[in-house]
Amino acid sequence: MKHQVRKHLEDALAVFRTVAEDSVLHATLAEAAAVTARAMKAGRKLMVAGNGGSAADAQHLAAEFVCRLCKDRAAMRAIALTTDSSALTAIANDYGYDRIFERQIEALGQSGDVFLGISTSGNSPNVLRALELSRKLGIVTIGFSGETGGKMMSLCDYAILIPSRVTAHIQEAHLALEHVFCAMTEQIYFADEAQADAEKSAAATTASRSVAGRN
Repeated sequence: MKHQVRKHLEDALAVFRTVAEDSVLHATLAEAAAVTARAMKAGRKLMVAGNGGSAADAQHLAAEFVCRLCKDRAAMRAIALTTDSSALTAIANDYGYDRIFERQIEALGQSGDVFLGISTSGNSPNVLRALELSRKLGIVTIGFSGETGGKMMSLCDYAILIPSRVTAHIQEAHLALEHVFCAMTEQIYFADEAQADAEKSAAATTASRSVAGRN
């Protein structure tokens, strides 16, 4: 059984190495983060959804924005569409499971928002319907998927594709990139504050040296 542990990790590392060398993916993720930061600065929000493990990713990512990831800072507007059991079961019961995310976007979404859909196959019907409605409402669309991107590709303004057909490895890479996405968005969103803090620190240092020089 020990060889299975090694093989899984080696296979996962191979996927990570490929992702680490994909400059196009890096640029796409950076652009998606910049767009999301601008949307949040304009008073809009990030909505995230997926199924199964991707639902857990959606909740994890939204929590990083609302709480924090890299530093203490103000909360950022993000919501996972996978957590309200009453809404999810009511929509699934009355309209069908394929509409559980679409209906929430119809209720909560605004032009200028960002929707991030996660589907390892790229073909989850409820994620596709959410992306289609987002496009109609003027909501920016980001997709995290696997090797081909499936049907999501044509519905995403920004598509992050993991070069693997193994669900576990796709999800492992997704989580790493979701952390990077949050960190970059956070950095861009608070860039003005960081600059102001740096200027204050520099001014304080200059003043301290000036006093020390007079003494």
